[in-house]
Amino acid sequence: MRIYTLVTLLALSSFHVAQAQEFTISGYVQDGESGERLIGVNLFDPEANVGTTTNVYGFFSLTMKHIQTDSISLVVSYIGYERWQKRLFTGQDHVLNIELSLQAIALDSVTVFADNLETIEQKTEMSTIEIPIRQLKTVPALLGEVDVIKSIQLLPGVQSGSEGSSGLYVRGGAPDQNLILLDGAPVYNASHLFGFFSVFNSDAVKNIKLTKGGFPARFGGRLSSVVEINMKEGNNQEFHGQATVGLVASRFMLEGPLKKGKSSFIFSGRRTYADLLIKPFLDEDDNGGYYFTDVNAKVNHIFSSRNRLYLSVYAGLDKFYFRSKDTYNGETSQENGNLRWGNITSTLRWNNLINKKLFSNTTLIYSKYRFTVEAEEESRLSGGLAESYLLKYSSGIEDWSARLDLDFRPNPSHYIKFGAEGTTHSFSPGAAQYKAEGLDISALDTLIAPTQQQSAIEASVYLEDDLKLSDQLKVNAGIRASIFSTSGRQYTSVQPRFSARYLLGDWALKSSYATMSQYIHLLSNVGIGMPTDLWVPATDRVKPQESRQIALGLARSLRDNHYEFSVESYFKTMDNLIEYKEGADFIGLDTDWQKKVAAGSGRSYGLEFFLQKKQGRTTGWLGYTLSWADRQFAGLNFGKRYPYRYDRRHDIAFVFNRQLSPGIELSGTWVYGTGNAISLPVATYPTSFYGYFDQEVDYLPERNGVRMRSYHRLDLAIRFIKRRGIRERTWTIGIYNTYSRKNPFFYFFSTNRAGDPVVKQASLFPIIPAISYSFAF
Repeated sequence: MRIYTLVTLLALSSFHVAQAQEFTISGYVQDGESGERLIGVNLFDPEANVGTTTNVYGFFSLTMKHIQTDSISLVVSYIGYERWQKRLFTGQDHVLNIELSLQAIALDSVTVFADNLETIEQKTEMSTIEIPIRQLKTVPALLGEVDVIKSIQLLPGVQSGSEGSSGLYVRGGAPDQNLILLDGAPVYNASHLFGFFSVFNSDAVKNIKLTKGGFPARFGGRLSSVVEINMKEGNNQEFHGQATVGLVASRFMLEGPLKKGKSSFIFSGRRTYADLLIKPFLDEDDNGGYYFTDVNAKVNHIFSSRNRLYLSVYAGLDKFYFRSKDTYNGETSQENGNLRWGNITSTLRWNNLINKKLFSNTTLIYSKYRFTVEAEEESRLSGGLAESYLLKYSSGIEDWSARLDLDFRPNPSHYIKFGAEGTTHSFSPGAAQYKAEGLDISALDTLIAPTQQQSAIEASVYLEDDLKLSDQLKVNAGIRASIFSTSGRQYTSVQPRFSARYLLGDWALKSSYATMSQYIHLLSNVGIGMPTDLWVPATDRVKPQESRQIALGLARSLRDNHYEFSVESYFKTMDNLIEYKEGADFIGLDTDWQKKVAAGSGRSYGLEFFLQKKQGRTTGWLGYTLSWADRQFAGLNFGKRYPYRYDRRHDIAFVFNRQLSPGIELSGTWVYGTGNAISLPVATYPTSFYGYFDQEVDYLPERNGVRMRSYHRLDLAIRFIKRRGIRERTWTIGIYNTYSRKNPFFYFFSTNRAGDPVVKQASLFPIIPAISYSFAF
C-alpha cells in the first residue's frame, strides 16, 4: 500500500513540476526493421549539454528547463545505427516513438556492435560489464557450442572452476552466490552435461550484463554477482529464422509478428543427439545415453503507447539413462536407471507509462528446479515375477514471486528507482523412496528418512537515486530492506548501498560500498555444479549468508569510445557460509541436513584490469586479475584460515575477433590461471585395533595446502560468412585447446614401477576440433 501511495505522490509532484515552465520529452526507441526495443540508447541536446539513456525496456524521459530558445535539437545515437536528429519546440511536452535504422555501410568491412555511447567515465556504476551478444557469438567454444556463461568466465574477477565447468566464482564467491536472471526469473542450475555447457541458447539472448560489486539497491538475495540475461522480443515486422547444426547439438530460432507492429513472438530450441548417434552401435538388450534439451518462447503485445505485456517461458532438461537385460538358466534380470534434472522459468511483465516521468514494470515470476535419480532391478522366472527393487531420490526448489519496479526521472540530474518484491520458496532438500516385492520377501513401499518439505517467505523493498551533484561528482545512493520467514523464525536485514564517480580530467575515480544478504544456501560436495547439489533455506540453526564489499577504481574511454579501460581494487568479507562436515554428503539420509554442515566465514581481495575494444575490424578484450580468497571454519583445518579451492593468484584472459576480409573472421581466446588449491596427504601411518583391522591413515598438515599445475589454453575459430539479401550462411571451424595442453582436472595416488607411491595427474580435454553450419533467413 505504501508503494502505491508513493507512486501517487510522485505522479502529483511530476504534474506540479510540469507547471513550472518545464517540458519533458519521453517515449521509446526501437529498431526500425524488427521493432525490438533498444537498451542504453543515448539521447542528448548538444546545445544544452543534457541527455539521458533508455532503460531495459527502451523507455526514456528527459525533462528540460531554463531553455532560452524556442526549440532544441534532440540527437539520438547508438553504435551500429544511423544517427537520428530532430528539432523540437520548447513550449510543449513531446511523446516520441523513435525508430533507428542500421547504418548504411557494409558490415563486411567493419565489425560494428550495438552498444551504449555513454562513456564509462560518465557512469556512476562500477564493477559492471556488458557483453554485446554479437561479440559473444564470436568467442571460440568447446565443441562449437556458443556459451553465455563461459564467455562471462573470461572477464576479470570471474573464475571458471575446473576444466570445462560452467560455474561462476566471482571475487572469491561460490556458484550459489550468483543471482542469474533470465528475463527477471532466477535460474537455480545454469548447467548442462554436469557443468560443461550452460542452459542459455545464445540465439534467443538479447543482451547480457554482469554486476560483481557496487550493487544497486534494486538487486538482492545473493552475495557475489548479478547476471542479467534478457531474451529477444521477436520481430514485429516480418518473419525470420535461424538454424545451426553442430557436432553435439543443433538449435533453431523462429521469430515474427502475430499482428504486424503490435505483437510478436520468438521461439527457439536446442537438443544434443549423442544418444541418437550411439544407439545403432548398442546391443539390443543394452541401451543407454545422455541428452539435454532447451526451449525458449516469448510473446509480447502493445496495447497502447502506455501499455505493453510480455510473457516469456524457458524449460530445460538433462537426462542420463541406461538399461541392461540378461538371461541365465531361465531367469531374466533387468536393470534400469536414469538421472534427470532441469529448470522451468516463466515471467509475465506489464510495462505501464504512468506519466511522462514515471514508468512502472509489474512482474509475476515462476521458477522451479528439480533433480531425480531412479534405479530399478527386476528378476523374473519362467513362472512369473521373482522379485523387484526400486530406489528413487528427488530434491528441488520452487519459487512464486511478484515484483513492482518504478523508474522516476524528475530531471536529468535525478534518476530514482524504487519498488518491492515478494517471494514464496518451497524447498525439497531430499526424499528417498524404497520399494520391494517378490516371492520370498514381504511387499514394502516406504520413504527412507524423509526430509520434510520446507516453505519460506521472502519480501523486500528498495529505493535508490542516481544523482548528479555537479559536473564532476555523481553518486548512486540506495537502501534495501528485506525479511525472511521460515519455520517460525524471521530474519531481517537493512542493506545500504553507495557508489560514486568523480571526474579527474579524462579519468573517472570511482568507489562503492555494498552490504548483501542471502537467505538460501547450496550444499555441494564438489565444485562443478553437479545436479545433486541441494538448495536449502536459512533456519533457526543455519543463519543467512552476509557480505560487505568495498571497491575503488579508475576508468577511462579512449579514441572516441572505441576503447574502454578500467582498474579496480576490492575487499569483501562473507559470514555464515556453510559446508558439509568431513565425511558428510547428500546420500546419507539418516540425519537432518542441518546436522551435516559447518558454518564459517570467508574473505577475498584483489586487483582487476580490463581493456576492451568495442569497434572496428578488430574487437575483443584483455583482462587480468590478481586476487586472494580464503575460508575459515571452526571444525576444519584446526580452525585456521585456509585457501579457498578456487583461490587463484593470477588469472588472464585475452579475447579477440578480427575481420580478415569481407566474409571471413578469425577469433581466438587465450587463458591462464594459477592452479587450484587442493588437499594432499604428506605422509601415512599404520593403525590397528587390538592388533586387528590394520590400515593406513593419511596425514594432511593443512587444508588446500597444495597447488595444482597452472592452467592455460588457446582456442581458435574461423568463420566463413556469405550474405545474399536477408539470407546468411556461416561455416565455423574451431579448435579447442589448440596446442593440446594437458591441464590438470584432478590428482590421484598411484605407484611407480618400483612400487613407491606417487601422485599423478588426470587431464580431461586434449585438442578438440569442431565444425558447425548455420543459416539465417
